[in-house]
Amino acid sequence: MSLDAVLAQIDADLPAATERLCELLRIPSISTDPAFAGDCETAADWLVADLADMGFDASKRRTPGHPMVIAHADGPGPHVMFYGHYDVQPVDPLDLWDRDPFDPAIEETPNGKVIRARGASDDKGQLMTFVEACRAWKAVHGTLPARISLFFEGEEESGSPSLVPFMKENAEELTSDIALICDTGLFESRTPAIVTMLRGLLGEEITVTGPSKDLHSGMYGGLAMNPARALARAIAALHDDQGRITVPGFYDDVPELDPAIADQWQALNFDAGRFLGDVGLSIPAGEAGRTPLEMIWSRPTCEVNGMWSGYTGDGFKTVLPSQAHAKISFRLVGQQDPHKLRESFRAYFTSLLPEDCKVEFRPHGASPAGQMSITDPAFEKARGALSDEWPDAAAYVGCGGSIPIAGYFKNILGVDAMLIGFGKDDDQIHSPNEKYDLESFHKGIRSWARVLDALSR
Repeated sequence: MSLDAVLAQIDADLPAATERLCELLRIPSISTDPAFAGDCETAADWLVADLADMGFDASKRRTPGHPMVIAHADGPGPHVMFYGHYDVQPVDPLDLWDRDPFDPAIEETPNGKVIRARGASDDKGQLMTFVEACRAWKAVHGTLPARISLFFEGEEESGSPSLVPFMKENAEELTSDIALICDTGLFESRTPAIVTMLRGLLGEEITVTGPSKDLHSGMYGGLAMNPARALARAIAALHDDQGRITVPGFYDDVPELDPAIADQWQALNFDAGRFLGDVGLSIPAGEAGRTPLEMIWSRPTCEVNGMWSGYTGDGFKTVLPSQAHAKISFRLVGQQDPHKLRESFRAYFTSLLPEDCKVEFRPHGASPAGQMSITDPAFEKARGALSDEWPDAAAYVGCGGSIPIAGYFKNILGVDAMLIGFGKDDDQIHSPNEKYDLESFHKGIRSWARVLDALSR
């Protein structure tokens, strides 16, 4: 089937595709607020109707929360599953928006035209790039180049409470040859990227107790153990002078980066000075001997997310506090086991405290890292297809954060996922005045058309 005709159809249909996206953006499908539950239903219904009109077997599936949208269409070649989410973040603070967040508009900016609305980039605009690519294939050829299934969630922005049970209950229907996820972005807003590494996450809240009550520092200072001092000393000991984490066994399951991937990352010419300069910093603070991209994509971390103790109000109070608190998170890579590391961290941290202090731990999440195997030929096919569409060659990249759905596809369904997105660094997702570049929307549709063509061959 001719790809050129499909690309021409996408170009010609862009105004109509943009208006369809705006229709979806007008629906305030905020999943975290029960007041918008009806709007989440409306968004699901809109998608079902749109997909059915294209010839998909589409349906809205009930969950204890907001519904899932599932659609299937037959075609030759492999079975491809595409995931996206139709729910959006709240819009607060509303007074920081330049326009109604659910009244989408095309705006001219110094960097080109953008679609301005809540959900424009995260994730309705990204979701619709794939839908519009399918629409173009159907319009030109009357069929799709592969067997395609669509899986749209309505609770991604509220923690996906219904997702894992739904995937387990419908595993046979949701299993495919490859999964595609469009919830990421271009590297430095210009280079197409396939995310193949996602860091996992482990969180711990710590309370260190010294004396049984707050003490007068003039009467007890110097004699009584101060838990704030004990906590600070223990936290400082979690890293050595080379930036390595000192928890026993922490690096046991951390792999070295594949040299071919390392070469791709070097070719991206990442400017760490500019990256840090944007937030008022200048010096990389991770492990010595590691490149900046390794530090944020393929190496594990231990970070203090919060510390508090004693009197923190206005003025001054000479108190020796009874308790000190901290929240510490670890980003995990490779085969690091979050549950094993939790036990090791707790034992080690306890050993760092003086005998007169007691410690309590409260867990906050434990998810492993995700790593996709690029030995599947589908990955190189997709990378070549993206390179054909964009000025820069596509690269395999990492992601410092966590995208749980990719791990669920692998762990629940046994399916590798490709994360391909067209967002830009300045899209302001989750913030006021969210936008999606019209170029990202247009070239995103063309990119998916190319990827589907490549996967079908």
